[in-house]
Order: sequence, then structure tokens, then C-alpha cells
Amino acid sequence: MSVNQQAHTGPPYGQPQPGYQGYQQPAYGGQPLPGIPQSQYGAYNGPMPGYQQPVPPQGYFPSLGFSSKGSPVSLNSDTSSLAPNFIGSLRAPPTSGAPPPASGASLPSGHLAYSQFGHGDVQNGIPASAAPMQRPPASQSFLPGPAPTPVSQTSTFQQYGPPPASVQQLSNHMAGMTIGSTTASAPPPAGLGYGTPTSVPPVSGSFSATGSGLYTPYTSSQGPPPTSVSQGLPLAQPLFPGQPISTQVPGFAPPPSSTGIGPSSYPPTTGAPRPPAMSGPPLPGQTVARPPTSQPNHVSSPPPPSALSGPHPGPPMSGLHGPPPPTHPPQPGYQMQQNGSFGQVRGPQPNYGGAYPGTPNYGNQPGPPPPPKRLDPDSIPSPIQVIEDDRSNRGSEPFVTGVRGQVPPLVTTNFLVKDQGNASPRYIRCTSYNIPCTSDMAKQSQVPLAAVIKPLATLPPEETLPYLVDHGESGPVRCNRCKAYMCPFMQFIEGGRRFQCCFCSCVTEVPPHYFQHLDHTGKRVDFYDRPELSLGSYEFLATVDYCKNNKFPSPPAFIFMIDVSYNAVKSGIVRLICEELKSLLDYLPREGNMEESAIRVGFVTYNKVLHFYNVKSSLAQPQMMVVSDVADMFVPLLDGFLVNVNESRTVITSLLDQIPEMFADTRETETVFAPVIQAGLEALKAAECAGKLFIFHTSLPIAEAPGKLKNRDDKKLINTDKEKTLFQPQTSFYNNLAKDCVAQGCCVDLFLFPNQYLDVATLGVVTYQTGGSIYKYAYFQLETDQDRFLNDLRRDVQKEVGFDAVMRVRTSTGIRATDFFGAFYMSNTTDVEMAGLDCDKTITVEFKHDDKLSEDSGALLQCALLYTSCAGQRRLRIHNLSLNCCTQLADLYRNCETDTLINYLAKYAYRGVLSSPVKTVRDALINQCAQILACYRKNCASPSSAGQLILPECMKLLPVYLNCVLKSDVLQPGPEVTTDDRAYIRQLVTSMDVAETNVFFYPRLLPLTKADVDSDSLPAAIRNSEERLSKGDIYLLENGLNIFVWVGVNVQQGLIQNLFGVSSFSQISNALSTLPVLENPFSKKVRSVVDTLQVQRSRYMKLIIVKQEDKLEMLFKHFLVEDKSLSGGASYVDFLCHMHKEIRQLLS
Repeated sequence: MSVNQQAHTGPPYGQPQPGYQGYQQPAYGGQPLPGIPQSQYGAYNGPMPGYQQPVPPQGYFPSLGFSSKGSPVSLNSDTSSLAPNFIGSLRAPPTSGAPPPASGASLPSGHLAYSQFGHGDVQNGIPASAAPMQRPPASQSFLPGPAPTPVSQTSTFQQYGPPPASVQQLSNHMAGMTIGSTTASAPPPAGLGYGTPTSVPPVSGSFSATGSGLYTPYTSSQGPPPTSVSQGLPLAQPLFPGQPISTQVPGFAPPPSSTGIGPSSYPPTTGAPRPPAMSGPPLPGQTVARPPTSQPNHVSSPPPPSALSGPHPGPPMSGLHGPPPPTHPPQPGYQMQQNGSFGQVRGPQPNYGGAYPGTPNYGNQPGPPPPPKRLDPDSIPSPIQVIEDDRSNRGSEPFVTGVRGQVPPLVTTNFLVKDQGNASPRYIRCTSYNIPCTSDMAKQSQVPLAAVIKPLATLPPEETLPYLVDHGESGPVRCNRCKAYMCPFMQFIEGGRRFQCCFCSCVTEVPPHYFQHLDHTGKRVDFYDRPELSLGSYEFLATVDYCKNNKFPSPPAFIFMIDVSYNAVKSGIVRLICEELKSLLDYLPREGNMEESAIRVGFVTYNKVLHFYNVKSSLAQPQMMVVSDVADMFVPLLDGFLVNVNESRTVITSLLDQIPEMFADTRETETVFAPVIQAGLEALKAAECAGKLFIFHTSLPIAEAPGKLKNRDDKKLINTDKEKTLFQPQTSFYNNLAKDCVAQGCCVDLFLFPNQYLDVATLGVVTYQTGGSIYKYAYFQLETDQDRFLNDLRRDVQKEVGFDAVMRVRTSTGIRATDFFGAFYMSNTTDVEMAGLDCDKTITVEFKHDDKLSEDSGALLQCALLYTSCAGQRRLRIHNLSLNCCTQLADLYRNCETDTLINYLAKYAYRGVLSSPVKTVRDALINQCAQILACYRKNCASPSSAGQLILPECMKLLPVYLNCVLKSDVLQPGPEVTTDDRAYIRQLVTSMDVAETNVFFYPRLLPLTKADVDSDSLPAAIRNSEERLSKGDIYLLENGLNIFVWVGVNVQQGLIQNLFGVSSFSQISNALSTLPVLENPFSKKVRSVVDTLQVQRSRYMKLIIVKQEDKLEMLFKHFLVEDKSLSGGASYVDFLCHMHKEIRQLLS
């Protein structure tokens, strides 16, 4: 019996789709749109039977059988004499005239994914989607009138088959188009919250570099190709509902303009009329072209300068709020603006203020001659646009996991997940959801096949936690051969008496207690009652066979180990920790229904020697025992060291009151470190339990003791072959200690408060290999860093943790897990061991082929995590995921996830610096990405001149994100980045999830002055570049570790008063670590934005106020990742040119 099944086919082309009732259907069955003259042609109803199909347009692949999804990004140059790295003017794709194939059959909305199981040819398992799944084309986001967003066209799992090529779709595209030379009175779009489409940044993956900011959206939702119209033709426009559906007829398109730029790029110069691009009034939702203002650093083939006249285009929209601004009639010529020494001012962008910096514009004076040709930043793929499009296309519908190989919405999109047989993307994300059938194909594409797994991820409150299944003493049902756990893909045979393993095909007897009859479709009758048969993620209660030494574990313990050396006491850290612990101990993690936590606690203080405390409940006062022989560590007391908080509360409170007083006058500056970990490890061994050490440490451990370190920091090693030693531990002592900790289930969390070099690369080894976390507060100051430290400590103590954990990833025949990245220890090639695994940690797994895969059966992953819960219960958490397999490269490129790819590449590179020079690592990254894109260009894109850069739709952000990784502090440090910072970031990124790496490498930049104070939503983000900043505005930038609030020099005094409570720019204090609480709408809104961002991140971000032209601005500019960096990193535009050159070299 096959586990695969065709999805329902969609309705025929010209008919309204079910699920649309009550919506206006633009020209679906031939009904005219209001306000549009009835055309002489009827609505397109699909190909007519008996007529010959039109010739496939350029970019249509007979071999693939369909025109591919969204034109890939295409930048092409017509002249061969340009510099080799110039990418050139761009063209839009033809709108493909071929009807979408039937393979993209879609499910009518309203059918739940599960309804597919009832058709008789599936036994157990999840139907494969009939069409390759991929994101809907970005251009669908703008719709005329009140029609629903395309997401609602079909039920969630038809996310990606091609939608009907009905007129509705064409009109969608026109809503995003700017039409040149038409009447000026276009009605504002009814259904848009974005402002007019002219102010919307480019939508599609193919850009015009003409400076107009106009993008022609694509019509086809299937993968790669059509890139440019033949050399001399102008841009192809989408058609009116009644016009013939072939854009290849030269008679239809307007004649080429003399510069070779398509219509709607520049308005004609004065006195040179141009034939109109289309006749008839614009559709609702269309707007007329505005005079584009030229862009700083690029004008592509501008018309000759002429007398300038006409109003300057209106101000940009403030994000998503308010009515669209009025549009201006097209003006003859285009307006040049004088702007100091900064080149020309760019045209208004959505959500962007005017250009910054630069002097005000001087009316209509003629500007300087345009600078030489250069790529326009607005014509290259925008992360902001891709994120916005995905939100509008995929944020409104739940993501139902019932279909194999579905690409989930982006991590930046808020969406609900309905588990119907595959694990939620919150638990597992893959670099590609359609993997090559052969290793040769995988090698050819160079796309790494990897999964980023977050086994204990926190779910939003609206989603159900994994069910806990108890099979009693017999334990979970497993395959006899490969030991895979029962899951939805197992096939029951022989009336339910046996099952065939979906991973290794071995047949196993069903245990008598687990037997159940099959229904007429071959599915078990209890299918829906058993989570392990119907859900992608679930838990089993483990039996004693899954426990160490065959006995059930004791509840874990937390040991707090506080550095009481001179630095720690003097800075106020010791007192702060002791005060906080008094209340924090009430919030130790506990199982859902338990009255109190089962976790026991212990306390140690240390400098050159260690002090243990007996806090037994029967004592009136705590007792201190000192161990000064740090070379041979032992725990001087067993009874009374680890205690229940509630029983010993008075003794613990008394101890926490006394510690700061006891060490108030200390003169001891030296500390030990390794013996502290050894003491905690010995205490857990003696108590026969797993647990976590919370170590609060301030300085390099130079006191005589095991694990003693020396200061080896040397900036001279940067950019030499020895630079890698800075990332390696100085001694192997800590590696051996880590191994012992993992064996006992002793996880180490480290809070560092350094004032100088501390050797994070060495101190972090045990933390890293035990699955712990490092928090670092350099130059800690009570007034500015206290909030951040306390918030981190609270979250760290309270979050969900699995102790003594082992994870194994099984795969179906054909691929296997070969490489692992993250904070863990491995004693063999398959088991990932972690003394502790919390809800924020990810393990990244890379897969390689060891055999051929088949398109029919796809590929399966099963991640099994064995761990001890905070109540001491031994559990197995299982996550299953099914992927498609392909024989065509185009299918691979159409189902990739760039954010996950970047997460993997960053981790791969960050591990590489341990063994190779940084330059080698950087070059390897660039080379791999160039190979990925060159393979796409060679095998999937339609033939075109080498002057074009063509990017796959799903990977059009690969260059910008890759550049961010290359410019990061680990791979390209600026002079102010310390060796410790680099080691810290390297370890941090290695266990980050996809959402965290996304914002870490491409920070989020929000214009606060554009925020709607009456709405709960965040202001719309803008691109990370200095030229997007306006002197009169306030911006917020966050990257998961810091929040910067940048204040322009020309910000209105009222805003400064409302936000900072001072009357002028000069009075704003840089020392603020929190925004003052003021009773006015703007202050409340900004503080609520900051709170919203803090909640989304796993660490409390440090707030830094940056005033324009202040010394801190250099630090802020380091995060404007689309610009050149001070440390020598390329700007996005330059890097794109460089990637293009690399790709061309590979192709030639």
C-alpha cells in the first residue's frame, strides 16, 4: 500500500473557488470589475479544447512541465564594456502565457488535511503533497478591492500549488504595478493598508534597476526561471482582464524606449511624448507613476537633464496605518535634488524617512550630473519586503502539518501550527523540504541538507503541548531492527498483527496489548485516539530500562556557587545575587500539577578556597565548612547540603543575609575555577542525582589549583594562521572535566562579570559540552546592568530543562545523520549527550546520502530525546518529519528555507575557526554559496546573458544574509571587539535557533516616530542602512542581545520631552538603561514595543541610547549590516556584485 496520495484537484480555471463566498470575485466567471469598461474579450477560462497551445514563452521548461515559481531575481546588463562586477539594468519577466499544470492541484478550502485519509489507499501515514510545495509568490500580497489575501484561497496545505491563472490573479498583479502615462485620478486601493503601491518596495524576485523602484510582480507560482524579455523589448506589463494572454507578441508591448529601459521606469522627458503603455483607466488599486527621484549612488541610463518642475512626491507612509497618500500626476522629467556631498536623495520608500544625512533640498535647482552607473539598493532583494510578503500571505491561516514536504512560513511570521502528523516547525526546521534523490545531485547543488532541531521548544499558549503516552511496564512500541519508535508513518499489515518499519522496512510483531483491528482503508481503528499514530510530536513515559543503572532517577538539584573575591563583593554582585535568590527560590521549575518544586538546592561560595554551607532545616543557623585543599576536591558534608527550599527556608534566608556581610571586607583577589565545578560534580554524585550548577564568576582563575589559566590574549594573532588558537581552550583539563560532568548529568550555567580578559574560550568548555548557557556582563555596573542580569537569572532558573539527556536522530534508508552542531558532548557517532537541555537550545544535524532515495516514498526523520524531567520522571520526546524527494534540481531550489540555511552555514563556519584560519573559512563560505547559486543558474534558470545575476526565489536573500555572517565579529572583528567577545558569540550562535540567528545577523530596525500609538502592532521595519535614517526621527534596532534607541539631531523637542522627560537633544543621557516611565501615549507605545521585543527573545537585551553624531554611534552603525563596515566588511550592493563575479567565474 502506498503512503502517498494525490491531493484533490482544484476547480476548473474560470470558476469561483469554494471558500470564497461573500467576497467580490474580480472577473472570475466573466463578471466585470466595477469601474472598468467591459472588454471585447471574455474572461480567461483556461485553454480551449481543440486549440493549439501557445508556444511556451521563454523561461518555460518543457523538461519541467511547468513555468517556474516567481521569476527569480534577475539583474542583467546589456553592455559588455561595463566593469566586471557591475550587475546592470534589470528587466522583468514575461507573464507566462502557459496555463498552470494540473500537478499543482489544490485542495478546496474547508477540507481538513485529515479528510485525505479516508480514501482507501492510505494505511497509516501522511499523504505526500501532489505538487511540490513552496511559498506563494511574493507578488500576491497586493489585492484590489476587498478580495481576501491569497492565503485564504486554499486550505493550508495547498500553500504552494499554482493557483488558477484566472483574471483575479492577473488583477492581483496589476494592483502591485505602477502604470506610466495614464490618467492621474487613480482611486486609492480599497484593501491595502500599505499606502499606494508606488510606495511599496519591490515585491517580486526580479528587479528593475532603473531607479524607479518599480518591480514587475510574477504571475506564476511555480519555481525558477523566466528572467528577462529578449534584449531589445521593454518590460512586459501584466494584462487587463480581457486582453490576450501572451506577452510574447511584439505588437502588444509598447516600443522600446531609446535607453533600453522598459516603460514605467522614467516618465518621458519634456516634449517627448511616449505611446501609452496601456489604454483605459487604471484598475482599482493601481496607481500612476510618480516622478521618481534619482537614487544616491545609482541612476541607470537616465534621460537627459531637463527643466525640472512639479511637486516632489509626497512623504512616505507611516507603516501600515492610515489612508494612502494622494498620488501625483506624472511630471515631465524627473526631479534632481541637491544634497550636500551625499549624492542624490532617494525617492520616498515605504516606512522610510527622508535621506540622512545631508542638507535640506533646495527647491528646483538643477542638481549635479548623475554619478556613474551603480546598482541601486532599491532594485536588489529586500529582506524587509520578503518578511512582509510572507506575513501577509501566510500569517492568517494555521500551518497544518498533514502533508509531506511542506515549507513552513518564515520564522518572522506569526502563525499557528496544527499538528496532523509532522512535527511543528517550532521543533524542527530544514534547509530544504524536498531533498535530492541521489548524492550526485546533492553534490552538484552544494545545498547542505540539515535540520535545526529544538526538542523542548516553548509553544505559544494556543498550541497543545505534546501528549504524554504511558504504555506501562512494556514501554514504547519500537521496531525490532532499527529501534525506531512507533509513529504515524509505520505501516500495519496482516490485519494489524504486524507493522512494517518506515525507516528500515523490517516487519515487527505488534505486542498483544497494543493490537487493534484495521478499518477498510488499512488504518487502525484507534488511529485518532493514539498520539503516536496521528501526531508528529508526542512523549512516552520511559520504563526503568531507559534509566541509568536500571533504577529510576531522583529529582535534580540546583547548586548556586558564588565568587566572593574582592571584585565580586566590591561591584555589588554578591549582595545582588543573595537578595535575588531569597525570592527566586520560590520559582524553581515544577511539573504542571505539583504544589511545589521537587528540585533541591545547595550553596557554595569561593575565592581561592571553597566554602560549603549546611542549611539543614533542623539547624538554627547555617554552618560553613571550608575546603582549602583545592587540588583534591571533596564535599565535606552530605546531609544538609542539598535541601528542600520550603523545609529549610529560614536557614537559607539567614545564610543569604549573612554571605554579603561575611565577605564585605575581603582582600582576596585571586580565584579558582575548575575545583568549583569539581565540587558541584562530587555533590551531585554523592546525592546520586543530576542537576545544574549556577556559577557566578568574575576573573581569570590564576590561583594555584587544577585548571589554573594564564592570560594569553594576543590581538597580534588576528589575521594570522595562529588566530584559531584564540578560540581553542588553553588546556585539555576542562574537556576531561566536561566529560565527567556529562556522565553524571551535571550541567553548568555560567554568569561572567569580567573587567578584563577572562578566557571565555577555556572557561566556557564545560558549559558548552554539558548543554549549559553562558551569560556575560562585561564591566558590570549595578545601576545599568542589574535589570539585565536579574532578568536573565530569573529566566534561567525558571525555564524548562531536561536533565541527563541523550538524543538520537534516525532517518529512513538513503540518508543518515553525519554531523552535529550545538552545545553537547558526543562519545560515539550517533548519540548526542547533554547533561542539561533547555527550551532555548537547538541541535543542528547534517544529513548525507548513503543510497538512492525515491520520489514516491520520500524521506523521514525521527528525533528521539531521552531525558529526566524537573520532577525526576524519565521521558522520551519524539519528533517526526517527512520530506519530499526530487529528481529535478528545480524542485530542490523551490523548497529551500534560506533562514535555516544561514543558521547552518553560520554554525559550520563558527566551528571552522577552531581548526582553520578565518580567511579560509570566509572564502569557503563564499565559494559554497556561489556554487549553490551557479548550479541554479546553470540548471534551472532560462538561458540569458552572463551579465545577469539570477537568484532562485526562495534564496534571493542568501547573498545579503551571507554577507552579514561574513561581517560578524567572529569572522571579521573590528578593532574594539575583544577576544572574549568573539569566543562568547561563537558559543552563543552554535546553539541558537533559526529565529535567533535571523535577527542576530540581520537586526530589526523600527522607526519609532512612525509607530501608531493607538495600535498594538509594531511599526513596520525598515532596511538596515544609514541612508534609511532621517535626522528628524527616532529608531529602535534589536539583534537579540542589544536594543539600541537612535535619536536623530533634528528630532522635535516635543518627542524628546515625551520619551526622555528632558527638554532638548543635548540633555538626553547616554547612561539610561531603561526608558523613563512617563504618562503620555508616545512613551507608553515605545515602552510597549521594547517589552514586546524583550518577551520574544531568550535573553534580556541591554538597552543603549545612541545620539546621532555621538561616540556610541560607531557601535550602532556596526549593526547597519547593509552598509560597509569599519572592519572592512562589504556593503550589500558590493557583495552582491562580488557574488555575481564569483558565479560568472564558476559558470565560465
